[in-house]
Amino acid sequence: MNHIAIFLRDISFNKKTGRLIFKHASILKYFFFQKGALIQVKTNQPEERVGEVLFKMERLSEDAHDRIDEYIEPSKNIGEVLRSRGLVSEQDLSDALTQQMREAALNTFAFFDAEISFQEREDFDDQAHEAKISVPFLIEYGIRRMQFDPALKGFLARKIPFLKKKSFAYLLTPDEKDILDKLTGSDTAESVLRSLTAPPDLFWKTLYLFYCLDLVDFKPEEEAVPGPANRASAPSPDGIAAPPEISEVMALRENLANKTFYQILDVPRTASEEEIKKAYFHMARRFHPDRSLAAEYKTQINEVFDAITNAYRLLSNKEKKAAYDSGVGMTSHEDFQDVVKRAEIKFRQGKTLFGIERFDEAVSLLEEAVRMRKDKADYFLLLAMAEARVPSYLKKAEADFLKAIALEPWNPEGYYGLGHMYKTEGLVVKAIRQFEKALEADPEHGKARKELRELGAEETKKKGLQALFPKDFLKLKKKKK
Repeated sequence: MNHIAIFLRDISFNKKTGRLIFKHASILKYFFFQKGALIQVKTNQPEERVGEVLFKMERLSEDAHDRIDEYIEPSKNIGEVLRSRGLVSEQDLSDALTQQMREAALNTFAFFDAEISFQEREDFDDQAHEAKISVPFLIEYGIRRMQFDPALKGFLARKIPFLKKKSFAYLLTPDEKDILDKLTGSDTAESVLRSLTAPPDLFWKTLYLFYCLDLVDFKPEEEAVPGPANRASAPSPDGIAAPPEISEVMALRENLANKTFYQILDVPRTASEEEIKKAYFHMARRFHPDRSLAAEYKTQINEVFDAITNAYRLLSNKEKKAAYDSGVGMTSHEDFQDVVKRAEIKFRQGKTLFGIERFDEAVSLLEEAVRMRKDKADYFLLLAMAEARVPSYLKKAEADFLKAIALEPWNPEGYYGLGHMYKTEGLVVKAIRQFEKALEADPEHGKARKELRELGAEETKKKGLQALFPKDFLKLKKKKK
């Protein structure tokens, strides 16, 4: 199998320096790596060129974008020309080059029959871009967003996976970690799959993710020994056929991926709000997890009940239902679940990176999370908190704090976070107002109260604006103007 992730695994974990050439039909890309990190890309795809990326990121004006051909100079990079002419800043160019590398790489994951080759060399100092892309993060996101291809099963089925190192295990979901724990090194991947309830397509993608993140490697097939996973799973633990109500659950679960939200609730597309509600309660009573004593089918029952609940939540929301009916966004339960899971993974990974103060990388992951789930206040809040730690993102941080507040106006953390950012930037009056709003939302919010005390807010109310600044502060501001 000739797939980009296998090459990236080798380059990243062996800290290689060199050039990777990717060809597929009319697509041609050159990726440059230094000690395992991606440092530059050259691509013939128009939408991946620096000028287009700058425009999509709203860092290049529409007028400059329309005249982009006028800025082309022999033997000069278009990005450097734009920067030298003052059309973009140094930070704009750096951000765009990072985004360009990322997107150009991710767009190759869809192909399993490309021509790929890697040429090792000693160094690329003369071409290095100051921003470097973490290849394991590219691998993780690229595999998650690509569609399943039968080539994956052909590549993995007869291999015997065993645990290697867990450096990037924190990128996995709980379900994926459960699968990882099943890899004992004694059974083929095909045998392991038979012992699980995971959908085959998902299992093969997950195992491929493990391999490309260097979490597992493969033994020669002849080393396999008989193990519990080699035995086909029975209909139920005691060998007795599942009861009728469980059979109904299993039948519905089997077809969830192909059903629309209307089909899950068994209502026509013309159903009224009341009819949708009535259908939901009927389905919820039939498939509620508390109605079944079959503990061995808990996972399947919960999955079906979640699908019913998700269908109702979307169809009972007028705006989401209108978007769904118009064909915008999700078209099935599988799409919805996929979006929810991918967004949650990005949020959790961003949270981990935020915790270890890798704020730039956290911002990148959290931006993906909010693109997928624009209704999650906690996603916007953490994104804003990360952006507030990066000077070039302060304006965007303010906007994202406000989005989090708009989604959950009762949550004091949005006001507190925005206030803290204002305070750090010296915007004391604005900071005080946000801390006051945090206390309005939660009178017991200790941190907001402490900030107000430190800023002398009570004294300010008595003495006015002058109390917030040094005596000559306002004069200095006037002189600067």
